[in-house]
Amino acid sequence: MKKLTDTLFTNPWLELAARLCLGLVFVYASIHKILDPGSFARIIYGYGLFPAWSINLTAIVLPYVELMAGLCLMAGIVPRSAAVLVEILLLAFIVAISINLIRGHEFDCGCFSFQQDSNAAAGKELLLRDMLWFAVGIVAVFSRSRRKFSLMK
Repeated sequence: MKKLTDTLFTNPWLELAARLCLGLVFVYASIHKILDPGSFARIIYGYGLFPAWSINLTAIVLPYVELMAGLCLMAGIVPRSAAVLVEILLLAFIVAISINLIRGHEFDCGCFSFQQDSNAAAGKELLLRDMLWFAVGIVAVFSRSRRKFSLMK
């Protein structure tokens, strides 16, 4: 096990791949939300987890947080901090999806598009996908290697 963790957290190319993949995913996920915050607000409302006063603010601010975190990861600007922020966002998404799956609610995750896909299998797939991205983010957060192509360490 020690050899695996050494490889995961000391390989600079693996850290770079994790940063670039996560960064691209978060930049891509933010674009449609930035372009249509009203639709994203309806999706947030559909989760049934947030007070009404916070929904519009969240729909406006969250996509820009995703965009900036993704760009920072890809550019290597404070990559560890950006990776921690992405991990916090992923953890929040995992919790929100889990709560709605437990409740049996039908919901649109709002991750990449506003197409309604709300069956339970899709929710479980979303949860698994976010958990896999969370695992990728762990590599970026805990990497002990010298970061490649990073503007600011």
